Amino acid sequence: MKATLYTVIALIAFAANSLFCRMALAEGYIDAWNFTIIRLISAAACLGIIIAVHTQYLKLNRSLDGATVKEKGSWLSSTSLVIYALCFSIAYVELDTGTGALILFSAVQLTMIGWGIYKKEQLSALQWLAFIVAVAGFIYLMLPSAAMPSLSAATLMAISGSAWGVYSIRGKSCVSPLRATGFNFIRSLVAVPILLLVAMSRLGEISMQGILLACASGAIASGVGYSIWYMAMPLLKNTQAAIVQLCVPVLAAVLGVVFLSEQLTLEFVIASSVILGAVLVFILNKKTLKAPI
Repeated sequence: MKATLYTVIALIAFAANSLFCRMALAEGYIDAWNFTIIRLISAAACLGIIIAVHTQYLKLNRSLDGATVKEKGSWLSSTSLVIYALCFSIAYVELDTGTGALILFSAVQLTMIGWGIYKKEQLSALQWLAFIVAVAGFIYLMLPSAAMPSLSAATLMAISGSAWGVYSIRGKSCVSPLRATGFNFIRSLVAVPILLLVAMSRLGEISMQGILLACASGAIASGVGYSIWYMAMPLLKNTQAAIVQLCVPVLAAVLGVVFLSEQLTLEFVIASSVILGAVLVFILNKKTLKAPI
């Protein structure tokens, strides 16, 4: 139940993040570089406050153990986080929604499932079939809005997906998901001065709407959402964590219908049913061997 709850909340946060990015970048409220900077800073600030309060609470209740205190994230995770966020934002404005999603989640699947297979996570025939059906449903959902991408944008989105796959995998070994995520974002601030070298020339493209959307993307969807994802990762196999993320475009589309009055089509209903059904079959199948972390 914990794995299900954490995963569902995290996927909703991912979908909300997609919605915030779409509203901010597609509408031209802010450029990709400043969006990424504000996103990283707001996430680090939000999680820094939460960590301080949580640590004080644990101290007062004398439940702060040494392993938790030692959890400070890692430079590899924070680097993956920056690469994912920046490459995604830059590529997003140059790719159609369908094209970007196809490239991003293909890279995520290849990275995480490839790592799962390397770690000897065995899939049953039914799980392989469910995975193929889910991917087919995902392609059916995204293909109508896909177009031939530019090589640079496609490469950046593929790098973004691979970086996110690495960041997700790293969450399996964290001791304190909240502290790991918080310190990963805090470490990521080392990249901000470098990003500012490009972003300073684009300050004229920033609006208040863009700043607010970037803050929401950082503090809520990224900071809190990624912490919950790191709570789910130790409870999931890499292959499970990979395939459930195919639900994100479905959830993002639902949020678009609810909050942006986007059209709900028969194709969307069919594709969503196929994806969600296949993911459910994959998760409920218990014939995989537990892999070492």
